[in-house]
Amino acid sequence: MDRVFIKDLLVRGVIGISERERSNPQDILVNVILYTDINRAAETDNIKYCVNYRTVAKAILAHIEKVSRKTVEALASDIAEICLSMPGVGKALVRVEKPGAVRFSKSVGVEIERIKGK
Repeated sequence: MDRVFIKDLLVRGVIGISERERSNPQDILVNVILYTDINRAAETDNIKYCVNYRTVAKAILAHIEKVSRKTVEALASDIAEICLSMPGVGKALVRVEKPGAVRFSKSVGVEIERIKGK
């Protein structure tokens, strides 16, 4: 299966359990890999057969800006559902990070894999 990816999508949203974390939006870094078959898109050079990464990115941005989650696990699950709702996507690998959340670390986060229909 082929892969379409969005790398280092930086979004501001409310995430965390402490009052300090929830008082203001903070940086959230999102990476997704969408598993699909790109053969028809490659053969025809027609966007209608592609997974439109702009549409996916806009859906992720809108969701993060709208919701308030306590855990990166819940947010990653939300994002996976968004990705799997896109036509042609059979599997999604989602990584959600909170940069600077833990002292002396660049970031912390989770990576999940979800398959459509499972």
